[in-house]
Amino acid sequence: MIGGKPKGLAQNAVLFYPALMLGVFFVVPFATMLAMSFFRKSDQLYERAFELTNYAQFLTAFFGKTLGFSLLLAGAAAVVSVIVAFPFTYLMTRQPRRVQVRWLVFILAVLSLSEVIIGFAWATLLSRTAGLSNVLVWLGLLGTPQAWSPGFPALLLGLCYVGFPYTVLVLYPALSRLDPELPEASRMLGASPLRSFFDVVVPVLRNAIISSLIMVFVFNLGAYVLPQVLGRPQHWTLSVHITDQAIQNSNMPFAAAMAVFLMLVSVALVALTLLFGQEKRLAR
Repeated sequence: MIGGKPKGLAQNAVLFYPALMLGVFFVVPFATMLAMSFFRKSDQLYERAFELTNYAQFLTAFFGKTLGFSLLLAGAAAVVSVIVAFPFTYLMTRQPRRVQVRWLVFILAVLSLSEVIIGFAWATLLSRTAGLSNVLVWLGLLGTPQAWSPGFPALLLGLCYVGFPYTVLVLYPALSRLDPELPEASRMLGASPLRSFFDVVVPVLRNAIISSLIMVFVFNLGAYVLPQVLGRPQHWTLSVHITDQAIQNSNMPFAAAMAVFLMLVSVALVALTLLFGQEKRLAR
């Protein structure tokens, strides 16, 4: 009595729950948001109308500039996070197991911090009254205390601080599985440790690097708290303007149009990450 149909039904039953959760928490909200993006704002709240006015308004100079800045900020934070996290993770994986565990526990502890706490902590450290500039003045390296927040460098620093632990956790499995004989062989052939790192380690883990770049980029693309705490109004990201349109201006259709575009960009980048992972498995 063990045939193909009962087995197929069992497999479908196992897949039913994930499909249900995907529909409830992703498909239904996204469909609702997509439908709202075609509504029209009027005196009587919102009217049903299949129009592209909201998307056309999104492509104006102001919101086009906001979109460009959001993409630039997310990309810069992703690049800096990977540049800092990759050698850090590589050196960490070369340590004994107990040392690696301590570092991983510390990184997980950093992840437990709220983004609000991180934002105001960096705002305090970069302020004029109680910030790091006072320490530099005390050491004689700076003439007078300076305020480095709010501003673009402070915002970029905050996003890199948030993205760094995620980057380490994404890179750690690939780097821990790296054959230690590869860099050792290159050094035996006369390459310096630095050249061995860039000519052997980095090319071998290219897919992991690209995946971590895309992951941190998507994560920073939805930044909301840090741009308001560490940045100026001209540094506000698209997520901040979505909330502003939805709550302050009560323009839900326009906010939904911006959210749909941001969602499509994020999904496309996640699909790109999965594509790189599939190519890596096929290469093996």
